[in-house]
Amino acid sequence: MSRLVSFRAGLLVPLCLAAAAPFALALVNQPAPPIGEPIAPITGTGPSDQAKIALGESLFNDVRLSHDDVIACSGCHRLDLSGDDGRARSTAADGGQLDFNAPTVFSAALNFRLNWRGNFRTVEQQNEAVLLDDRLMNTSWEELLPKLRSDPDYSRRFVTLYGAAPGRTDVLDALAIFQRSLITPNARFDRYLKGERDAITADEEHGYQLFKAYGCIACHQGANVGGNLFQQFGIFRNPFAGQKNVTQADLGRFAITGVESDRHVFRVPSLRNVAVTAPYFHDGRTASLADAVKIMARSQLGRELDQRDADLIVKFLATLTGEYRGQPLTSAADRLQQ
Repeated sequence: MSRLVSFRAGLLVPLCLAAAAPFALALVNQPAPPIGEPIAPITGTGPSDQAKIALGESLFNDVRLSHDDVIACSGCHRLDLSGDDGRARSTAADGGQLDFNAPTVFSAALNFRLNWRGNFRTVEQQNEAVLLDDRLMNTSWEELLPKLRSDPDYSRRFVTLYGAAPGRTDVLDALAIFQRSLITPNARFDRYLKGERDAITADEEHGYQLFKAYGCIACHQGANVGGNLFQQFGIFRNPFAGQKNVTQADLGRFAITGVESDRHVFRVPSLRNVAVTAPYFHDGRTASLADAVKIMARSQLGRELDQRDADLIVKFLATLTGEYRGQPLTSAADRLQQ
């Protein structure tokens, strides 16, 4: 391992790609990167059925989707901010803390799997699991559907769009169509990739070159700058060392597969909008993006970054912040501190 660490930074990319080889790499539904670039700009606008998008948005913001009518999907995924709630871990239906940090919902549909463990292949599967989980929305179809059917507006819209009163399949479809519309194009880095070379500064471009040279690009590439493979958290150094208790959440995919090679393996997160989606990691262990970059370099690449390089990479990452409905995303974590 010490020999690997001594290799030049430029050789870390193929090394890390080789380390990732046992895990699934899926680039479906993502545009090809420009020639010579490992990252692709977000293109398109997602689903085009505006009526179904609007219906899904109504459901996404409706507290009646929860058992006690107190929390909506948007309670943990603030669409007016960064698509998350800015907390290390969200509050569960029972008042305790959830096991995982709530990831942003923006551009999440571009990921090849959903959730930190990657245990859902489709948005529909994930949505149903969230609705029925007793620590999340804590509802049932027997409870939820009568609520929706008793609402004249929902009944009219579902009949118009789906030809029937609200039903399980159509509710999940409307929610999924809305969530697939939550892509965030027009990041400054996207404009740079499309040829607008002055869309980013010299420091930000330097940070991008460091991001590639150190090997971060091995797991964070494609249109979503990640989200397209599984990887172990702690290839070179154990990030859980010194931690009093290793939780079920820390076990990653091992907790659901029981396969030893899945221990501490997670779906690699997208870095789209990462500058506004603190805190970071599956457990929200740090709110500092520079610290997160250093942790990743240490645990995944066996490198100790100096502050200058970490800051330059952070500057590059800030160029990945996109827009929703024509406005740049802002940080939910910053809002909590105000």
